[in-house]
Amino acid sequence: MAGILAPARAARLRPPNVWDAVALLCVVGALVAIANAARGTLVPLSAPAATHIELNPAYLPGYALRTTLRMFAALLASLLFTFTYAPLAAKSRRAGLVMVPVLDILQSVPILGFLSFTIAFFMNLFPGRVMGLELAAIFAIFTSQAWNMAFSFHQSLSTVPGDLDEATRSFRLTGWQRFWRLEVPYAMPGLVWNTMLSMSAGWFFVVASEAITLGDQSWNLPGIGSYVALALARQDIAAVGWAILAMLAVILAYDQLLFRPLVAWSAKFRVETTPGAVAPDPWVLALLRRTRVLRLGGETVGRGLAAIGGLRLSLPPPAGRMLARLGRGVPPLLGDGVFGVVVAGVVGLALWKIGTYVSSDLTWADLGEVLLLGSITLLRVAVLMVLASLVWVPVGVWLGLRPAWARRVQPVAQFLAAFPANLLFPPFVLVIVHFDLNRDIWLTPLMVLGTQWYILFNVIAGAAAFPGDLREAALHFRIRGWLWWRQVILPGVMPYYITGAITASGGSWNAAIVSEVASWGDKKLAAHGLGAYIAQATDAGDFHRIVLGVVVMSLFVVCFNRLFWRPLAAHAARRATLT
Repeated sequence: MAGILAPARAARLRPPNVWDAVALLCVVGALVAIANAARGTLVPLSAPAATHIELNPAYLPGYALRTTLRMFAALLASLLFTFTYAPLAAKSRRAGLVMVPVLDILQSVPILGFLSFTIAFFMNLFPGRVMGLELAAIFAIFTSQAWNMAFSFHQSLSTVPGDLDEATRSFRLTGWQRFWRLEVPYAMPGLVWNTMLSMSAGWFFVVASEAITLGDQSWNLPGIGSYVALALARQDIAAVGWAILAMLAVILAYDQLLFRPLVAWSAKFRVETTPGAVAPDPWVLALLRRTRVLRLGGETVGRGLAAIGGLRLSLPPPAGRMLARLGRGVPPLLGDGVFGVVVAGVVGLALWKIGTYVSSDLTWADLGEVLLLGSITLLRVAVLMVLASLVWVPVGVWLGLRPAWARRVQPVAQFLAAFPANLLFPPFVLVIVHFDLNRDIWLTPLMVLGTQWYILFNVIAGAAAFPGDLREAALHFRIRGWLWWRQVILPGVMPYYITGAITASGGSWNAAIVSEVASWGDKKLAAHGLGAYIAQATDAGDFHRIVLGVVVMSLFVVCFNRLFWRPLAAHAARRATLT
């Protein structure tokens, strides 16, 4: 037996090679750079270099590192939120009745309008330290990432193929095992693509969160966002160009080092019974396989995670029997009634508090004005969603069914999704002023510049996850043209499209705050809409109008989702799910 095991053990215990040395140097260098950047978060606000920004391009590498650390910290928090919130909303019917609408509201609440409140909260946690500002910026970026990822994971959990779920139950897998062995792998392709998009969407909030104003005080956290804000304020086109190049370098770096390997890894979780086209491994994975120590460490970590996912964790039998008896003893209608009364009471109390606060300074005429402005913004959002769907659904399907092209386009799409829309405001403003264009029409495209990519990335993920055996069956039966779109591919990508469209719609409402008001130097344009109303109230420090605008915007989003998107999602769950 020893002779048989010796070769395998020797293969695992071979000494490190040159690739291990190179990888070790890279890892140590990255850790040192991260430590130096993190040290800046603990300095006092009064330090000369704590919030001072230089437009010299030599400072951009350090600024880029600080920004990247904030974005990955927010991404980690978003993953923790996704893996706790989405399963609870998907597995508990009553919890989902509340948690899904709350998620709709959260993605539509304009965090930029409440940024002053969050800044004050986090600064009080770390008085006189840069850490408070850092946490406020990370929280703002978190709000641009978490809701999209949670929606994607929730949609995947709600559309797990019935035959696979029955198979796991026939093998008597516990809830813990079903979650890690079926539900998480099934959701992984869509979650990876939405994580990439969320990372890109965070760049929009970077510009707003790193240049912070609270009352008559202003701070600039060292980063690309504050660099861009200062360049725009000084109308320095060259500095804006350097910032764009730095963004492109950062996006290409984490695309090649992180997301491209993740996309290749998630492809193995596609649901199909026939082997599809095997995509070549990214160069990062090829290099890692040449190492010995890192490869052995990765295999060890993988086995450990697999062992944790395979644990037969469940409630103890006495607790399980007690819950079962309680469930049998309480009629469903009675339980739903009690639950509904509790929820209605909480909602009523919240509305009463909001109404009392708003009515102390505003009148019914103000409410009518806000509702009218909200209707105008709703019309803009609806038109933009139709146009974005007509353009990006066919493109996403074409790319998703062609992995080679998807890999080529991925970095470009990520950069376009990450590109802060406010960098395009100056040319829009100059063109509108020069040609005397209607600002209510020509400022509208700015709302969708950063949100249309949710549709594209989700459709790509859906098409990439489409079973290869169904594609072969359609080809065998010569299903082509519009029939192929209507009967084959659109039902397959519909759950993914709905996830992207819901997030894109909510993001467009949020983006209205900065897109309905655009400026460049002393030129400032404002369109009629709810976003401009909230932006102007924020600039004036009118908190009553801020609250009224945010509440009305949330109501518009929830009603739109309840009346349109949710019925469409339910239809997709019934008719477009593999069973």
